[in-house]
Amino acid sequence: MQYETVAVIGGSGFIGEYLIAQLLSAGHQVRVAVSQHAHARHLQKWPVTVTQCDVHDPVQLTSFLEGADAAVNLVGILQDKRAQPYGPGFKHAHVDLPAKIVNACVATDIRRLLHMSALGADSFGTSMYLRSKGDGEKAVTAGSLPPAHLLTTIFRPSVVFGPKDKFLNTFASMQKFIPVIPLACAQAKFQPIFVGDVARAMVNALENDATIGHAYELGGPRIYTLEEVVRFAGTASGHPRTVIGLPLWAARMQGAIFECVPNAPITRDNIDSMSVDSVTRGPIDPVLGVVPVSMEVVAGEYLKGRPVSKSFAAEFDSTVVPVGAPADQQAP
Repeated sequence: MQYETVAVIGGSGFIGEYLIAQLLSAGHQVRVAVSQHAHARHLQKWPVTVTQCDVHDPVQLTSFLEGADAAVNLVGILQDKRAQPYGPGFKHAHVDLPAKIVNACVATDIRRLLHMSALGADSFGTSMYLRSKGDGEKAVTAGSLPPAHLLTTIFRPSVVFGPKDKFLNTFASMQKFIPVIPLACAQAKFQPIFVGDVARAMVNALENDATIGHAYELGGPRIYTLEEVVRFAGTASGHPRTVIGLPLWAARMQGAIFECVPNAPITRDNIDSMSVDSVTRGPIDPVLGVVPVSMEVVAGEYLKGRPVSKSFAAEFDSTVVPVGAPADQQAP
């Protein structure tokens, strides 16, 4: 194994849980950086090292990465204050942090870096989100050039679904309480991909030298309009509702109003992102070894409140991975 110890940044989130489980199953040792230990309680059922660390502080980030063989960046946010070319939050999380990770990898002699981007990432894209993701990719790509010579791989998923997602679950929850759903960007297109398939693609790419220097689009087996996704979430959860597509002017007004509240369900920047279809240009590259599962197969279960089968859960085979010491409780 080339990369025995993998350091995961942003690993306490939705995708991170699945990635960590699959890294463990593949025999890797895993360490995770979190801003507070409380954010990683759900990970401590596994033999992972959890380190409290401000990854935006170059000194703490370098200390966290020291001794690892590979790094993975999963950090991402969906909303921010409006600014050009993007807000300070997007710059902090999507642009500055990847550059700091590249520098810390160089300082600690880590050669391998996997980076989570987004489908449609483009420095000249239609939204702050997509522009910041595009500039983040540039920071990672720059690390692959001399003198750093990092071995980088970038992943660009469409919207990701799974038992703890904030995509299908949000639409299902809304339809429990709201009889009519006024929907912005009803005809926007998505290619939802299961979180386990995203994690599998990343783990398969880690040790495969053929993936070095490439960026991979990740999408599920079918393309849906947002309206179709919302209707599916309502029907699968047992609360089908009437969905009314809003004209663009009304959608943008809705986004502007929601921007005034915390955890807005939609913003004008989200609408700008959805002006570009989140679909891949072809099937997932065979080199990643992933045949994506459909939304109906997995989400049809968890939206009903049923536990998903083990094959779709974030689990690992403890007979493959030696159980290590308890998670580290010391901040750097």
